[in-house]
Amino acid sequence: MPDDLTAAATFWGGRLGIPPHAFLAAVFAGSDDHVLIGRTSEVAWWRIIADRLHVGEDVVAAIRHDLTVRQTWDTDLLTGLRRVRDRATIAIVSNAWPDMRESIADAGWDFADAIILSCDVGYAKPDVRIYETALHRIGVDAGDALFIDDTPGHVETARSLGMTGHIHTHTGETLDRIEHFVQSQGPGGPPT
Repeated sequence: MPDDLTAAATFWGGRLGIPPHAFLAAVFAGSDDHVLIGRTSEVAWWRIIADRLHVGEDVVAAIRHDLTVRQTWDTDLLTGLRRVRDRATIAIVSNAWPDMRESIADAGWDFADAIILSCDVGYAKPDVRIYETALHRIGVDAGDALFIDDTPGHVETARSLGMTGHIHTHTGETLDRIEHFVQSQGPGGPPT
């Protein structure tokens, strides 16, 4: 679990008088089948969260704001992706709630040729359709793509489709892997 979520769960669990895991369950349990794939609006999901936590709209708004400001991006990784931009096609595939669109725009992900969000396409990793959608949008075959994710099961699905896979655990190693892959593909570079 990302550090920002652990910290938020500890803070809000303490404030609401519930264990951190109960806070996380109230926010995320069932979201994969609803808001993450666009079947339930984010507004409706936050109403469900309010009911689960027995709090009013003001507290839900504070939780939502807090989760947003705690979210951080790996700036070294983003800088590295910008460096290979002229030598590779880049697609971002993310299991994301709709509010992620604004966060991505604010973070300046202009280096990406395609951004595929689960909430937009209606399926999430490790569903093979989201990988196929990404490959289609950037116009490449699976064998010419490097897929990077911090969830091993997501990487295994990519590999099962014929992509090269890398499990992200350290930014420096991931950037080295990207550079090696780009160089191995020759002039014009591959998609990543």
